[in-house]
Amino acid sequence: MTNQNVVVSDASSGINMAITVAVSGSSLFITAAQKPPPAPGTYITISKKKLLQNLDINTGARINAWVDSMRASSPTNMKSQPLSDDQNSWTMHHPSALDMFDQITNASKGKQIVMFLDYDGTLSPIVDDPDRAFMSEAMRATVRKLARYFPTAIVSGRCRDKVYSFVRLAELYYAGSHGMDIKGPSKGSKYKKGAQAVLFQPASEYLPMIDEVYKALLEVTKGTPGAKVENNKFCVSVHFRCVDEKKWSELAKQVGSVLEGYPNLRLTQGRKVLEIRPTIKWDKGKALEFLLESLGYANCTNVFPVYIGDDRTDEDAFKVLKERGQGFGILVSKTPKDTNASYSLQEPSEVMAFLRRLVDWKRLSLRRQFRMRRRLEEINMSL
Repeated sequence: MTNQNVVVSDASSGINMAITVAVSGSSLFITAAQKPPPAPGTYITISKKKLLQNLDINTGARINAWVDSMRASSPTNMKSQPLSDDQNSWTMHHPSALDMFDQITNASKGKQIVMFLDYDGTLSPIVDDPDRAFMSEAMRATVRKLARYFPTAIVSGRCRDKVYSFVRLAELYYAGSHGMDIKGPSKGSKYKKGAQAVLFQPASEYLPMIDEVYKALLEVTKGTPGAKVENNKFCVSVHFRCVDEKKWSELAKQVGSVLEGYPNLRLTQGRKVLEIRPTIKWDKGKALEFLLESLGYANCTNVFPVYIGDDRTDEDAFKVLKERGQGFGILVSKTPKDTNASYSLQEPSEVMAFLRRLVDWKRLSLRRQFRMRRRLEEINMSL
């Protein structure tokens, strides 16, 4: 740990301030070009925003912020909150997708619906052991029917192979590792483009680094009861659902000690999980756009994407839909959350009910179209 003289610039106030900060051996001010460190005694200039983003990962403030965020994402803590006017207000702005089903389908008329589904907490319940997050046979049958009528993709933070082993439907698109590992249907999809399945892995160069971090995290967390480290190929997940809350600060420090040596990796958080992934500008929103392009809907106005998810990482996809002004995001949550989604559902059982209604609506719509065509043919024949 060494000291570095820094000039902090604040664009909003126009004031520059000279300070000295402690910098670890893995310099927090390394640029993409990997410039050499400044000479001792000299000053470097950095924006106030960048300084705050790049402060030493093991400082008490950073660890405390992580722990506060870990508590905020705890379902047990959120369940204890009583109903309030704020919750009623939130529900008014993010009404149930089941209650607003007719409005959603009316908005989609004349357009191709494309379905994007998160897995954990959306198609399967959140469970203590992430290896046992199985979807029900009823949900699998519902998603299978859904894919007959609409292009359907599973977009998950899980490793693509892992989420496929849970879903086991070859006719779907799968985007694992928060969209960093995408593969198209291997069979049975009428929406598949071209002879070969879509395959896209924008973070392949990070695989050796991810493996290193996975092994390091296994080692440093082995003394924390309940902690589970999962290698999701292009990202690493540290589950703390079964960790005593008194140990969360210790766990955050352990994760921070490993991340300190990897400036090209960043930490994000989901529901009782810390996730380490590459700093590349790729997320579930980018995956959604890539899949729409793969399906031939890149610049189309007649596409209607619907994304259903429960996690913070799904917000990237909700935001994309909001900015495009196409389709809707549906947040799965029993409690109010800051979200870019337009509608809400409370739990996987409501997701299944919504998907079933969508299938029934489409089936009925196709029958009406068939009857209308048949009647027109009969009229033409009689003439």
